[in-house]
Amino acid sequence: MLDAGSSANPAAAGVALATILVIVGCKRIHVALPGMLIAVTVASVVAAILNLPVETIGSRFGGIPRTLPLPALPDITPAKLQAVLPDALAFALLGAIESLLSAVVADGMTGRRHRSNCELVGQGIANVASGLFGGICVTGTIARTATNVRSGARGPVAGMLHALFLLLFMLLAAALAGVLAVVAWSMAEKYAFLTIARTGGGDALVLLATFALTVFRDLVEGIIVGVALGSILLINRMAEAANIETHAPLVSADQADGRGEMPYDPAQAADSDIVVYRITGAFFFAAASTIGSVLDRIADTHRAFIVDFSAASFVDSTAAKTVEAMARKARRHGVKLLITGTTPEIRRELFVNGVKPPLATYKQTLADGLKAARRETANA
Repeated sequence: MLDAGSSANPAAAGVALATILVIVGCKRIHVALPGMLIAVTVASVVAAILNLPVETIGSRFGGIPRTLPLPALPDITPAKLQAVLPDALAFALLGAIESLLSAVVADGMTGRRHRSNCELVGQGIANVASGLFGGICVTGTIARTATNVRSGARGPVAGMLHALFLLLFMLLAAALAGVLAVVAWSMAEKYAFLTIARTGGGDALVLLATFALTVFRDLVEGIIVGVALGSILLINRMAEAANIETHAPLVSADQADGRGEMPYDPAQAADSDIVVYRITGAFFFAAASTIGSVLDRIADTHRAFIVDFSAASFVDSTAAKTVEAMARKARRHGVKLLITGTTPEIRRELFVNGVKPPLATYKQTLADGLKAARRETANA
């Protein structure tokens, strides 16, 4: 802390603060104003005219090579593998998580749906190729993705131009710290953080432990501990779910189990106004993307949408957030959402994450949900 304090630069801090104020001011004047671009340009010009003692990335770390190096494999020895393997695995895990989170954020902002396998394979190939030329591993980041989308970007050309502008900013701009501070504050899901922290369960423990270690210790440590705690929590939940499943009645006796689970009825699936989905098994973060992509396909021809949880063993916060996003989309499309067959634990998790009336209507059994949906469509 003392070392960091001794290296403080009042001029750089002032430029960063001024950058933040310009960005916020532009937003207040008009939402369409490119506040970040204006702030970076103004701050860089002012810093150059006044000859302020601030550094750019280019001046701090030197220029970049004028020519590309020839591709070459690094020297591989057992000692080097042992030294770099832990960090390599942590960075690979971080890169995959960060890239997929960026894709999810972009989906939420654009209304599109990404392909996880393509994202990871493409990122892996690019990083291998970069390493052959002496580059470092990279990933799609939420900050740059969110900034790009908010600026109106939609296609791959925007990413290429973004890389070019970022190179110029790295060499010339003196205000990136202020821009990153604004982007970080805008992309931080404060409400989601507080919501999970207030639950006081395993999800809160994973969140707070990862957050504290990342801020006060090290990013790699935060990732490793967070993944380890999440895995332990998942194993524990799966064990509890297996115990419940052991005592669950067979399909033929489902209608007597008190949760209202019903055998598959082709007549229900053929209803042109009502669509029914049943969540089966553990609905947690690993399955949230796959199930979410199915739930997200709400056809405009349907008037009511039923999600049946009578065969679900548990739901975690990530899955609950997926349902919440789907519920908001259903409401925008004028589709009535009904949720049936939830246990008290599953309903509590959904409520905590915002899936509650009037966003969704809860019914005890699928049969009750179908009756309510038919009434809704008949009155519409």
